[in-house]
Amino acid sequence: MEQPITASGPMQPVRTTEDDDSIDLRHLWLLLLRHKWAIISLPLLVMMLTTLWVHTITPIYRAAATLLIERDAANVVSIEEVYGVGGGTAEYLATQFELIKSRSLAERIARQLDLSNHPEFDPRQQPEPSFNWRAWLDWRHWLDLLPAPLTAWLPLTTPDDLRTPPAPTEAQIFESVVSNLKGRIAVEPKRGTQLVEVSVEMADPALAAAVANALAEGYIESQMEAKLGMTTAAAGWMTERLAELKVKLRDSEQRLQAYRERENLVDVEGVTTLSEQDLSQLGSRMIQARQDLAAAENLFQQIEAMKDADWERLVTVPAVLSNALIQQFRADEARARAKVEELSRRYGPKHPTMSAARTELGAAQANLRSQVDQVVAGIERNYQLAVANEQSLRETWEQNKTQIQDLQRREFEFRELEREVETNRSLYDTFMTRLKETAATSDLETANARIVDAAIVPKGPVKPQKQKITLIAGILALLATIGLVLLRDRLDTRIRGTGEAEEKLGLPVLGILPQQKRLAKRQQMVRRYLDDVDKAFSEAVRTIRTGVVLSGLDNPHKVIVVTSTIPGEGKTSVAANLAFALGQLEKVLLLEADMRRPTFKHAFGFPPEAPGLANLVAGSANLQDCLQRVENIDILPCGTVPPNPLELLSSRRFGDLLDELAAGYDRVVIDSAPVHAVSDALVLSTHASSVLYVVKTESTPAPAARKGLEQLAYNKAPITGVVLNYVDVKKSQKYGYGYSYRYGYRGYYDYHGYAHSERS
Repeated sequence: MEQPITASGPMQPVRTTEDDDSIDLRHLWLLLLRHKWAIISLPLLVMMLTTLWVHTITPIYRAAATLLIERDAANVVSIEEVYGVGGGTAEYLATQFELIKSRSLAERIARQLDLSNHPEFDPRQQPEPSFNWRAWLDWRHWLDLLPAPLTAWLPLTTPDDLRTPPAPTEAQIFESVVSNLKGRIAVEPKRGTQLVEVSVEMADPALAAAVANALAEGYIESQMEAKLGMTTAAAGWMTERLAELKVKLRDSEQRLQAYRERENLVDVEGVTTLSEQDLSQLGSRMIQARQDLAAAENLFQQIEAMKDADWERLVTVPAVLSNALIQQFRADEARARAKVEELSRRYGPKHPTMSAARTELGAAQANLRSQVDQVVAGIERNYQLAVANEQSLRETWEQNKTQIQDLQRREFEFRELEREVETNRSLYDTFMTRLKETAATSDLETANARIVDAAIVPKGPVKPQKQKITLIAGILALLATIGLVLLRDRLDTRIRGTGEAEEKLGLPVLGILPQQKRLAKRQQMVRRYLDDVDKAFSEAVRTIRTGVVLSGLDNPHKVIVVTSTIPGEGKTSVAANLAFALGQLEKVLLLEADMRRPTFKHAFGFPPEAPGLANLVAGSANLQDCLQRVENIDILPCGTVPPNPLELLSSRRFGDLLDELAAGYDRVVIDSAPVHAVSDALVLSTHASSVLYVVKTESTPAPAARKGLEQLAYNKAPITGVVLNYVDVKKSQKYGYGYSYRYGYRGYYDYHGYAHSERS
C-alpha cells in the first residue's frame, strides 16, 4: 500500500496490480462469477446449434486398400535414374505417393468406373439448393426490379437469362469429376514398413471400396506401362545422342588446344593470382585515399565557408574547436576574461592589478588567435595533400586497368573452353555407361508394387464425428467467452472499490458514500446528512469526518479543499455533508469556490441576487451580507459569477480573505472545481492544509484520477486521501470490489453489524 501523498514532495509511482506478475486467483474467481450466466449460456447455445448442424451433414464412408511398394531388385538397373527420378527411400516413396494421387490415374479411374454418370459426382444429378445464393448476389439479379422502360434500352440480355447458368458440357463435367475424385484420395504410409494405405472417402460405401481397389490396380498397371515405355525410349534416344556427344567432345578439345598455342599460355594460375593481388591492394589504397579526401574536404569546407571571418568566428567552427590546443587556449582566454570582469568591480581601469589582468587577457587572445591560424593552415595543407594522393592513385589505376582487363579476358576464354571440354567428356562417359546398363536390363517389366489387402465395403461412417465436434465447439465457445470476459476486465480502467482505489492511486480511502436512490432535487442530496434518513450514509460521512480530524491531530486542517477528476462525481455533496458533520463539533464555514458551475444557490435555495465570494473579493459587498446560515454552519456561496474565476482565485485579496476566514472558523471546507476541467483546484490547493479527492465508483477511470492526483502532487498539495462516492454496496459485497487487506465495504459503517443494530 502506498503512503498518503503530502506536500513534502511530488507523487511517486505506485505499484499497481497491472505491474504485478502474480495472478490474483480470488479476483479471477469473482470475475468469472460475475459473468457466470454468459459463460454458461453461450457455450450451451453454441453446442445446441452445432448439434443441429452436424445432423444435417451427409455421412461419409472410408474404404482403404493396402499396397506393398518395394524398390527394384538388386539385379535390375534402374531406368528411372536415367531420367533423374532415383533417390533415397524417403524421396522414392514420396514420389510413388504423388503418382497414386496424380491426375492421370484419377482420369483413368473416372473413365473405368464411369463416375461422370454417378449421382455423387454428376452435377446434373445433384439436388437443387433451396436458395440460389450465387444468383441472388449477382448484380444482374436486381435488373428485374427496375421499370421496364428503363431496362429496355440496356445492351444486356434479360435478367432471367443472366440468372440461369448454361448447361455444362461433357468436358466440363469430366473435369469436375476428376478434381472431385483427386480431393477424396489419401495415401498414408504405415510407420516402419513399406506398406501404404490408399483410402477414399465417399457417401456411397460400395463405390468407395470399388474406387480404392481400382486405384491400387491402376497404379500397378501404370507403373509397368511406364517402365516398358521408358526402356524402349531410353535405348533409342541414348544411341543417337552418343554419336552427337562424341563429335562435340572432339571439336571442343581441338578448340582448346588451338587457343593455348595461339596465346602462348603455359600456366594461367600464377599470372592471374599476382594480378589480382596487385589490383586488390591498389583498390584498397584508393578507397582509403578517397575516405581521407572526403574527411579533409569536409574540414576544408567548414573553413572555406568562413574564409573572410575574423579569428573569433573561426574558433567556433567544429573543425577548429575540436583541436585540443584550441580548447586549452579558449579556456585560458575565458579565465583571463573572467578575471578582468571580476577585478573591474573592485578596481579602476588604471589600477596596476587591472592593467596586469588586461595584459594577461591580451596574451591569451594572441595565443588563441595564433593557434587558430595554425589549425586553419594545417587543415588546408591536409586537404591539398589528400587531393594530390587521390589523383596519383587514380592515374596509377588507369594505367594498370587495360593490362589487367586484357589478362582477365584471356583467362576467361581459356576457362570457358576448358569447361566445355570437361562437360562434353562427362556427358559422353555418362551416356556410354547408361547405354550399356540399359542393354543389359532384362526384367524391367517386373512390377515394384502389389496389393496386400483389397478394400472392403465399410460398415459405418467415419465422419462427421458428431459428439466430438459438438464437444470441441462447446470448449472453444467456453474459452472464447472467458477470454472476452478477461479482456473486457483488462480494458476496464474504472475504479470499482477500496482495494482498487488504494492500489491504483496509492492513497488511503478515508471513506465511502453508498449509492442513493435517484433523487428529484439536489437539495435532498446536499442535506442528506442532516435529514438522517439513511443511517449508513450518515455513518459513512462521520467516518470521513473522523479520518480528516485524526489525520491532523498535531496540526489541525483548517482549510479543507474538496475536488474530483471531472464534473458529476458528487464533490459538492461530499463537501456539504462533510461540513454539516464537522459543524456538529466545531465552527465551520462551507465556501463555494467552483465559480465555473456554481450550484449552492439552487441546492440550498439562496436568493438569486445574493452576494457571495466573488462580490466579497471584488470589494462590492461585506462578509456579513455574503454569509448564509444553514443549520449549524455558515455558507459562503459563489455570488455573482466572475468572467475570470482563475484570476480571482489567484489574487492576493482572495488569499488575505481566506486567511481571515481561517482565523474566524475552526474549519473552512471549500468546494473546488474538478482538476481536469480547469486549474482552479491547483490554485486553491496552495492555500489548503488538506485536500480530499472524490472518485465516483465504477465511473472514474483510474488513469484520469491518477493524472489529477499527480497534478495536485506536483503542485505540492497536501492530499489527505480519497473518498469513494456512489458505491453500490450490495453489488460490491457480492463481487468483492471492496476487498482490502484492512476492511471491506462494511468496514466503514456496518462492520460487525453496527449500522444494522442502529437502524433497528
